[in-house]
Amino acid sequence: MIPLQPAPAGLPSRSFGGPRRRVDTRATGWHWLMAAPHRLGFFTGGLALALTAAWWAAMLVARHGGLAVPWAVSPAVAHGLAMGHGFMPLFVLGFLFTAGPRWLGVEALPVRALLPGVGLIAAGWVVALAGFHLSAPLAGLGLGAVCLGLMLMTAQFGLLLAASPVTDREHARFILVALGVAALSLWAAALAVTLGADAPARAATRAGLWGGFALLFVTVAHRMIPFFTAAALPGNAAWRPRAVLLALAAMVLLQVPFSVAEVLGRQAAPLALVRGALEWLAGLLLFWLSVRWGLRQSLRIRLLAMLHMGFFWLAVAFTLSGCSHVLQGMTDGAVTLGLAPLHAFTMGYLGSTLLAMATRVACGHGGRALVADRTVWLLFWVLQLAVAARVAAALWPAAGTPLTLLAAQAWLAAMGAWAWRYGRWMLAPRADGRPG
Repeated sequence: MIPLQPAPAGLPSRSFGGPRRRVDTRATGWHWLMAAPHRLGFFTGGLALALTAAWWAAMLVARHGGLAVPWAVSPAVAHGLAMGHGFMPLFVLGFLFTAGPRWLGVEALPVRALLPGVGLIAAGWVVALAGFHLSAPLAGLGLGAVCLGLMLMTAQFGLLLAASPVTDREHARFILVALGVAALSLWAAALAVTLGADAPARAATRAGLWGGFALLFVTVAHRMIPFFTAAALPGNAAWRPRAVLLALAAMVLLQVPFSVAEVLGRQAAPLALVRGALEWLAGLLLFWLSVRWGLRQSLRIRLLAMLHMGFFWLAVAFTLSGCSHVLQGMTDGAVTLGLAPLHAFTMGYLGSTLLAMATRVACGHGGRALVADRTVWLLFWVLQLAVAARVAAALWPAAGTPLTLLAAQAWLAAMGAWAWRYGRWMLAPRADGRPG
């Protein structure tokens, strides 16, 4: 069973469920990127993912090898922006404009309507990466272009939502809010980078991660994980009460003011203790929810297990963050877990979930079986090695350098190989000969 229906083919948009048309399957080529939204978004997103992974791995090797690399923007700020916001909008675009019309019961946008947003985001990141090394205003200009592309994408999704005749639009509303927060946060980061204000830039980046992409991911998780699990494991009902969605949204949105206060140095010891206690509660709820949604049963089906294991990292991230902030409050900031919670969240939860969802959509909308074969299963575990190594590097500073290098190389290997394999799928006709 393929839960997500194929996106419409060709340049004029048409509704889902239309008559099948014969497709020319004789050749691969760039024109196939225009056959469906996920093709355009995933190809450009995969390219951005591989390039940013290679860029950061090279920067770490250069730093630890004693090579002088020019920086116009703080490496920490550049890393947070590129790895947290660089490729994510493109994958989100590919998923939302493929699945979104089906959710909302509206006609899909023609792929050509998405080209301006994709072009601004992709070109903006090329300029921003160059600016990180050459000129802060140039980096800010590139980030501004990314913002314009993200805002255009947000407006297009908002129009689909406004035209929807269905009554259940709550998930789409949360996603629209998440896109808006991501865009506004990136505007703030672009301004801060241009002015050379590192702390505000880092604060805006964190706000975009939690209020933007984390909100979007937990919303999609609430809608899709129970549905996919029920479809793959008969007897497991799709359990997703509204209260769970509201709780997930509250958890991640509460991290926005906490994270901003922490980065700006305004998180006093009592506030850290309160934050830590709340994060522990959130972690317990997330562990329970992982089990309730069928984590153990999902391990029998690799593709489903990838999605559940990604969600499990969110519980780990909240629990580690709770431990870190309780320690911070008890020691007046002398002891924390460093960047371990942040990387469990970004690499573990966002990275694993991205790989799982993009693989699922690529298979389903590529006319292939909805399975994780040995190749993608191996790549997923290389990704888990990268996450474990980076979290361990923060928890064990004495071994931080080799573990950080290992994490970066493993991330590059997993994401680069994924982009190479599935990127070629985006340039080829569907395996079953159908349009899309």
